[in-house]
Amino acid sequence: MKEVVLDTETTGISVKDGHRIVEIGCIELENLVPTKNKFHCYLNPERKVSEKAFEIHGYTDDFLAKKQKFSQICEEFLNFIKNKRLIIHNAEFDIQHLNNEFSILGKKNIENEIIDTLVLARDKFPGSSVNLDALCKRYRIDNSKRVKHTALIDCELLAKVYVNLIDQKEPTLDFQIQNQDKKHKNNSNVSYYKRVISPKEEEIKLHEQYLKNNLKKNYFN
Repeated sequence: MKEVVLDTETTGISVKDGHRIVEIGCIELENLVPTKNKFHCYLNPERKVSEKAFEIHGYTDDFLAKKQKFSQICEEFLNFIKNKRLIIHNAEFDIQHLNNEFSILGKKNIENEIIDTLVLARDKFPGSSVNLDALCKRYRIDNSKRVKHTALIDCELLAKVYVNLIDQKEPTLDFQIQNQDKKHKNNSNVSYYKRVISPKEEEIKLHEQYLKNNLKKNYFN
């Protein structure tokens, strides 16, 4: 199963206020392990970045003005995510902005299956902080590189958080596919279980008598 961990940065919060995407980052996963396939681009939003957004990601208007427009990367992006499940933290925000970009170009909305890790985290840790930094701290994931919000770094962190959220052990520490011994491969489909042994009737009676005697001793001492 191939999945894509996706993140965007924007000029501001609401598309109703005309805000646009300035960065898209994607990391492909196959069976929860990152492949070498990535998609990343900075975008010219054709408008100014809000002060609050600048504080979050630090991308200036001058820097973004020299980048491609969404229309120039649209098809490449669609090909990258085609037939893949999308893993997004606070998916409503990113999907709303992506669909807005598609709408501007007269294209249909994203139809991919989507997993929102924010929803997973809220269900798993009700009442706790579930932003990306908090989840990294909870799972002891090093997020020291996250000085500013940048799409690719956030994707790398979210990929590790996602594996933990669905209770799957991270396949490798450095997120590279490693060869496994044939021995392990041959035993990969073996199921292990503990045998449950029921006590005999005589053993139950002896246990009840033991409890009765000890309760009397404790009561009268």
